[in-house]
Order: sequence, then C-alpha cells, then structure tokens
Amino acid sequence: MASTFDGVPAGGDGSIAHGGRLAEARRLFPDAPQPFLDLSTGINPVPYPVPPLAPQAWSRLPEPDDLRRLEAAAAAAWGTEAGHVVAAPGTQVLISMLPRVVRLASVAVVGPTYAEHAAAWASAGAGVVAIGSPHEGHPCAGVVLCNPNNPDGRRHAPGDLAAIAEDRARHGGLLVVDEAFADLEDGPLSLIPDLPGEGVVVLRSFGKTYGLAGLRLGFAVAGPRLAAAIREALGPWAVSGPAIEIGRAALSDDAWLAVTRARLTADALRMDDLLAGAGLEVVGGTRLFRLARHRDALALFDRLGRAGIFVRRFADHPNWLRVGLPAGERDWARLEAALR
Repeated sequence: MASTFDGVPAGGDGSIAHGGRLAEARRLFPDAPQPFLDLSTGINPVPYPVPPLAPQAWSRLPEPDDLRRLEAAAAAAWGTEAGHVVAAPGTQVLISMLPRVVRLASVAVVGPTYAEHAAAWASAGAGVVAIGSPHEGHPCAGVVLCNPNNPDGRRHAPGDLAAIAEDRARHGGLLVVDEAFADLEDGPLSLIPDLPGEGVVVLRSFGKTYGLAGLRLGFAVAGPRLAAAIREALGPWAVSGPAIEIGRAALSDDAWLAVTRARLTADALRMDDLLAGAGLEVVGGTRLFRLARHRDALALFDRLGRAGIFVRRFADHPNWLRVGLPAGERDWARLEAALR
C-alpha cells in the first residue's frame, strides 16, 4: 500500500516510511558527522515555548472540564463551535481509528499523499483506490485528501470540498480532509469555519504547527453526530494533562502564531533560493517543507546523508526530495555547505 502513495519502506517489516527516523539515518550513514541535522519532517523547527505546568497536570487525571476548555480554545482559533471539536492523542490515532468509527466499503485517496490514510482504510476492510484529483469520477463511498497536500502542497478550494462533502453525505459516505499543514498557510483554505454538515471530518495536527510533535495532540472537527461518535471511540482521558495545558496555551496565543507565520514565510523563500542555486527545481510545498526535483535526487540524498543531513526521499518518485526548514543560522550554514 505504501508504494501506491508516498512510501519508501522503512525496513523489512513492511512498515510505512516516515520522516524523522534518525535510527534509519544512522544505519544508512554510519560515518556521518553527529548530530544529524534532521530535515526529513514537516515539523516547525522552532517550537512553542512550553509554559510552566501545574503539578496536578502530571499527578491527576484530567477533568472533563479541562478537555472542554482545550477544545473551546481550538474552536476559537479555527472559527467553529466547541461541540464540533474532538481532541485526541495525535492525528495519527484519528487516522487509524476513523475507518472503524465510520464503516465504508470503498474509499478514494487523492495522491500521492500521506500513506497512512490508505493503509488505515485498507486495514479496516475498505477497498482503496488511488486517484489524482477529488473530481475524478469514481464509485467510492469515501474520499480522503490532504489540504494542503503532503508532499507537494497542492490546495483545494473550500467551496469545491464542501460540494464533495455534500455529495458524499447524500450517498451515506464521507469526505476526510487532513489539514495538518493548514494553520500556517494563507486562506481561504480550511473547511472548518463553514463545516458542511455531517458528510465531512477535518483533521488538524497540533505538533507540526507548534513544533511539539512529541506531545501527541491532534483534533477532529466534524458535525455533532460524528464528533460524538469519535469522542466515544476515544474513551475517557485520551489526552494527557500536560497536553491539555500546553495545547490550550498555544492555541490561544495569536501573537506567537503571527510571528511564526512571518518567520516561516521568509525561511521557505530562503530555502527555495538555496535549492534553486544548487540545481534543484522547487515543485511545491508548504511553509514547513519544500518539495524539489532533481535528476540525481537519490545521489543528492546520499551526499547530504554522508554530511549528516537527513532529508526525505520517495520510492515512487525517485527524482523528488522533500526538505524541511533549519532551526537557526548554524543549521542553514551546514545545509548550504553540503549543497555546494
């Protein structure tokens, strides 16, 4: 399944490849200088400053009111009602769980994209079809896409997606929109402010935008019935006390998000110039990663790896490399030197 979408096998176990696997980097490049500069992910390299946490965040189970306040902060940040928002221990949990909450016989996945979507629906018994556009004719009950897409940054207009959601709902189906990288992009892009009924669920990552992937926090946004079904499937205490406190603070910090968006805008442009100067063609991306094409991309992947810089390669697109953004000037200088 991974080879249909975005995977390079991570090992002999058949698992789907992902960025950030530094054990793999060390295995591939045992003589590389340490520490590795990990540019293989789409995670904000400058994380949100974690506030001091109350001791009770660690020592007590979270109260339901605590979770409701977190979901209310997310709803306010994204322009929807708190009852539509369900917090979870990471978006990946929602991707894996959703096919068991909403049973569909067949699902079309708009790719190439994040391979876990197709794998989750196939694991739940759905027939999975790869399509290149959400407007392609197909008989599937469900449609899954990322907006903006990973890895190429393709975008879909909210109005077009609302029409697809309404069509799926009329036939008892579902549109799944993964907006993991939407927080930092220019709008209008998100479906959340005008959520079209029960025929759609939107997934939002926290860790990518706020640079705290290890916190494991994500959200589903859906109509009241589907939101309630997801919440029931997650069960009590799905989100930790520290994640609730940090998530609520970060989602309420509009000033930090604005400064971060401006910084990442400048860094993405800087990366485009750097890659173009090294002979790569930038073909897409978001404010958190750039996708570039090069005729000898695998040789370049190897050269960067031997220099201790880990970027993302793709089995089905051997001329592609996805490059995340460095955190500071020392890392920028290291990348520039390796690309020379």
